[in-house]
Amino acid sequence: MSKQLDLCFGIIAILIFFAAFSRLIPHPFNFTPVGGMALFGAAYFTKKYWAFIIPLVAMFLSDLVINNLVYPIVYPQYYEGFTLMTQGWYWMYGSFALIALLGMTILKKVKLPALIAGSLGASLIFFLVTNFGTWAGGTMYPANMTGLLASYTAGLPFFLNTIAGDLFYVGVLFGSFELVKMQFPRLALAS
Repeated sequence: MSKQLDLCFGIIAILIFFAAFSRLIPHPFNFTPVGGMALFGAAYFTKKYWAFIIPLVAMFLSDLVINNLVYPIVYPQYYEGFTLMTQGWYWMYGSFALIALLGMTILKKVKLPALIAGSLGASLIFFLVTNFGTWAGGTMYPANMTGLLASYTAGLPFFLNTIAGDLFYVGVLFGSFELVKMQFPRLALAS
């Protein structure tokens, strides 16, 4: 059984890393695997601390590549040298942790209604937390309720892409894992 658990862990981790690095493929703003990765890890890692560690490490590594190899080419006017973390990273990573907690709560049994609810909940958490962070941590908006509402209003055009990205990546990650389990039925027992 231990080999099955190790194989199951490895497949889940590989799928999460592939999802994280799919951010290198050109895509619309906010059409990303963030919510899907957090929900997928939360649903399938037997030791729940891995649901935080593996997706966050995958995100961090993909962020390193994007921030230091992609953005300098696409936005050379903003590149000032090696970047370990982008400004306000804690809001994005914090939302990621909240999404994992959501997944642990509603995905005890992986069923389509729970996946859709989790995906929509993930999109909402990401939208609320990151736009709040933009308002709270910057000078772009006034430090009052009007500024907060302006931050959320400015984020609305990206929210539909967040929803679409979360639904897409939830479908890809959970669907891929189900296909793998069909090919290797012993994995169904380990997961």
